[in-house]
Amino acid sequence: MGKPANPARVAENEARAYAKLIRTSPRKLNLVAQLIRGKAAQAALADLSFSKRRVANEVKKVLQAAIANAENNHQLDVDRLFVREATVGKTLVMKRFHARGRGRSSRVEKPFSNLTIIVRERAEATTEEAA
Repeated sequence: MGKPANPARVAENEARAYAKLIRTSPRKLNLVAQLIRGKAAQAALADLSFSKRRVANEVKKVLQAAIANAENNHQLDVDRLFVREATVGKTLVMKRFHARGRGRSSRVEKPFSNLTIIVRERAEATTEEAA
């Protein structure tokens, strides 16, 4: 007897990558994640390379990890990959204080985020691209 097998979190034609504790707010990270959702993997990498946002470099690393997972762990064709999901989640918030005038202080919150990217292989000669 033992525990039942853990079900797969992604389908056979998918691969995922996950980044924890990215030092930016989920709202800002989601703006960059929106930029790549549904795009082909190579086009998404190009968009992230030329994005002016600071967090775009972190998102690019996670996307490259997802592409590498697809190629090495799931034997998927890299040329047919597209970003199926780019999910942003909120995690811890560091609280600090900032000294103000007249002996007062104010709270400074430094948020962190999680990012999950799932890439999927397109089926050959289908019209999924239009959908």
